[in-house]
Parts: sequence; structure tokens; C-alpha cells
Amino acid sequence: MKINRVIKPVPLPGQHKAALRPELRVHNFTKIFVTALSAFTMLCLPAMAQENPTGIRIGIAAPLSGGFAPLGNQLVDGARVAATAKNAELIVVDDRCDAEGGKAAAESFIAGNVQIATGFLCSEALEAALPLLNQRNIPVITSGVSDPTLTEKRSATPLPVFRLTTGLDKETLATGSFLGSLWRSQPFAVIDDGTIEGRERASHVLASLKEQQLQPVFTDTYRPGLENQNALVARLRRAGATHVYVGGERDDIAAIGASAATLKYPLVIAGGSVLNAAPGTQPLSADTLMIAPLKPQDLSTAKPAVDAINQAGKLPEAYSVIGFATIELAEAAIRQATDQKQPLIDILRDNSFETSLGTLKFDGNGMRTDNPNRLQRYDGTQFISAD
Repeated sequence: MKINRVIKPVPLPGQHKAALRPELRVHNFTKIFVTALSAFTMLCLPAMAQENPTGIRIGIAAPLSGGFAPLGNQLVDGARVAATAKNAELIVVDDRCDAEGGKAAAESFIAGNVQIATGFLCSEALEAALPLLNQRNIPVITSGVSDPTLTEKRSATPLPVFRLTTGLDKETLATGSFLGSLWRSQPFAVIDDGTIEGRERASHVLASLKEQQLQPVFTDTYRPGLENQNALVARLRRAGATHVYVGGERDDIAAIGASAATLKYPLVIAGGSVLNAAPGTQPLSADTLMIAPLKPQDLSTAKPAVDAINQAGKLPEAYSVIGFATIELAEAAIRQATDQKQPLIDILRDNSFETSLGTLKFDGNGMRTDNPNRLQRYDGTQFISAD
């Protein structure tokens, strides 16, 4: 026998039946949609705020392609670590170390509404970017261009460019001060390699020493690039010079030291920041002196940056620490300008800032007011502070 089971519908309570009326179904759907949308918005807002809760937008231009890419990547690595720590938005652009890349970087920064532009390891890129950024009153913190560009030199008023690196003037000023104290009673010589930079280094140091009433026993222009400098060392010995400042490259300074050892002539050799160049075939002589800034990662003030960069899985190299400090400076200036309701350019010009590179303050031309150059001595493997 086939049984057909009939299930009778159970009448709904009045309030539920009313909900199914056509005019109320539309109302209820709208209410549910609005409630869901509100909940979704509330969930999204914290996530959006976490992306850039401070409203700080910083641009960084660096060579991320080409021969200078390793340095550019170091700079950006450090900058990204600092930007994350400061909850700042970072707009990164490859300036390729050329004019076209610099112009493109400036255009990207303007389109991205950055408050400050940073980076620029090469003068060509900075030169091309400056006119566009200056039109929008966007200040620049440059990490690698120590001397004013042509655009800056031609400007009737100082452009808002602030430099983390110091140039030849401060290096040779510090050199004259250190050597004037160390070599006051020593017979010294000042020589150069005949290049524009070499002559400039030597002439500035010599002028500083003469201002201190110190006269060299020998000056000369030597022939650079030789495997040995026996003839030069022989001339130094005949002149009686036991100490020599060399306005030349690391390889030449190494060759002079090797020749002095070969001729068994004790000679104290000093040079500038060019001694930071990559080692050549000949090692430097132990106790060679260098007057230059300490490596950023070796500064006592850089420890927090070094630790943060390490924790991010990156190497705390020179330019990564500089990149970190650049963002520290930019973020602090933007925050101070916002809090004090002052123009950002004025804040940068009138205040000092604590960074991984130490306390930074700029003069009216955007140059650091301190002199970071220090006396260092080569211990056979590396330069160490000799202050």
C-alpha cells in the first residue's frame, strides 16, 4: 500500500507574516544592506588607518637600476625600515642617477602629494628635480650630493635643499686642524696627483697649515697610477720629510707606503675620504691616517637603526643607515611643522633634529653646521677612530 504523507504548513506568527509583505520586504532588505555596509566600513577604517595613520608622505629618489643600484637599494632598504617604524608612507622612485630620472622622480612626488623629497645620490638627478620641486615648495633632503648644483648656484635665494653629507671644504678644514696639531714639530710635505680634486685637497690643507704658521719642507705633484713610487719617496727622503699629506687616490697612497717600506724609510702618510675606496692590489700601510666622517653604522647614535635594520633582515651598511636617518629627520620635521603650524622649510632651517647620524642642524644654505670629519688610523684591516 502506498501512503502519501501530506505536511500541512504551520501558520506564521503575525509579526513574521508581516515581514513577508512586499512593501516591508524592500524596507527590510535596505535596512539589512545599510547595517552590513556600516559594519564593513567600520572594519575597513582601522585597516586603512594602519596604512598611513600619521598622514605623513615622504618621497625617496635613488638609483635602483644601473651601476649605482647597490647603493640606491641600501638607501631605500634603510628608509623603508624607518618609514615602517614611523608609520609614514614612502613613495619610492628610481632616479637612475640621471637627469631624466630625476625629473620623473619629481613629477611622481608632486603627483603623490609628498611633503618632503629625500634621497638623490647623484647631482644630475637632483639638478633636474629641483626646479619642479621648488615650484611646489617641496623641500629636499639629499643623502649624497654634498655640493650645490648649478641650479642652486644660479638662484638669487637659497633653495630648500638640506644636505646630510659634507663636502671637501669641511674635510680639508678638519684635516688642517688635526695635522696642524699632530705635525707642529714634524718636517712634513704636501703633495698631489695633478687632478683637479687632488690639487684642491692639497691646496686647501696647505693653506690651513700655513695659517697656523706651519711651512712644508717639500711640495710636489707626483705621477699617479704607478705600481711603485720609489722615485717620489726618494725625493721626500732627500727633502727630509717624515710626514706627508697626499691629495690623491687610495691606490697611490698604498703605493707610496709600499715604496717607503721597500726603501726602509719611516714615513707617516695622511689622506682624505678617498681612502674609503675599495682596496686595490696593494694594501695600505699600517698607521696610515685618514681624515673623513666615521662610517654611519659605526656611530654610537646609530645603534637603534642598526638593530632595526638587522631585525628587518637587511644589512646595516653605510647607505642603509643614512636612509634610516633621512626618514627620521623628514618625519620629525613634518610632525613638528604640523604641530606648530609652521612652514616645513622654516622648521628644517631653524631647528635641530636627533637622528641615527647624531644631532643634525642646518645653516641658511642647507649645510650641516657640525663637522663630522674625524681623525682615523688604519690598523692593518680597517680604519679606527684616533681622536
